Amino acid sequence: MLRTKTCGELRVADAGTRVTLAGWVHRRRDLGGLTFIDLRDRYGLTQVVAKAGGPAHDALGAVRSEWVIQVEGEVTARAGDQVNDKLPTGTIEVIAGSVTVLNEAKTPPLPIADDANVSEDVRLRYRYLDLRRPRLQHNLGLRHRVTMAIRRYFDEQGFWEIETPILTKSTPEGARDYLVPSRVHPGEFYALPQSPQIFKQILMVAGFERYIQIARCFRDEALRADRQLEFTQVDVEMSFPTEEDIYELVEGLFARV
Repeated sequence: MLRTKTCGELRVADAGTRVTLAGWVHRRRDLGGLTFIDLRDRYGLTQVVAKAGGPAHDALGAVRSEWVIQVEGEVTARAGDQVNDKLPTGTIEVIAGSVTVLNEAKTPPLPIADDANVSEDVRLRYRYLDLRRPRLQHNLGLRHRVTMAIRRYFDEQGFWEIETPILTKSTPEGARDYLVPSRVHPGEFYALPQSPQIFKQILMVAGFERYIQIARCFRDEALRADRQLEFTQVDVEMSFPTEEDIYELVEGLFARV
């Protein structure tokens, strides 16, 4: 591995240890005798410090935002007035002993270090850069945690998660189907499911009395504020429930989420 720690895990208990970090240059501040780098990866930020006269200081003098670098150095505790309470790693900094530039970068066409307003056209054109920004990183992390909470909750309630085919036959729904031509059956088409319920009768009759799907749905319809052409929904199927069973199950789910 090119690193021994991530940029989000170091704490004051790690002071005195030597570590190797790798990530993107989030911000750079040059104070003459000292150069400060906020190094970023998916896990967080760590402040890196290079003192004048050393090879690390010379190397950091050339780096700019979004360069990818590797830093080897010693973790030190920050003085009391230098602690950054806004960061989980704000009690420490890494005194750089050596710096290796892994990849240079041009000046990005949109700001990465903050969530300044940027036109949607620019964000979509440079989606790979937009996805580095704090808000989208947070959103995707939140989606992951919510999905995992849903899976754990239903597992505790005795549900199985069952995956059903995406390429299937067309069934009457409220919108138009997306069609996929079949190569092995010329002139015939598969339809992408508008919702995952098409197979629930098979599974219920077969005795899979508690199952869920976190399913992709595809609907060829006009965009709305809360719906895209493809979206994800949680589909819950049960045998032998009462109305109160449903209330209790779903209320428990939302409390967990």
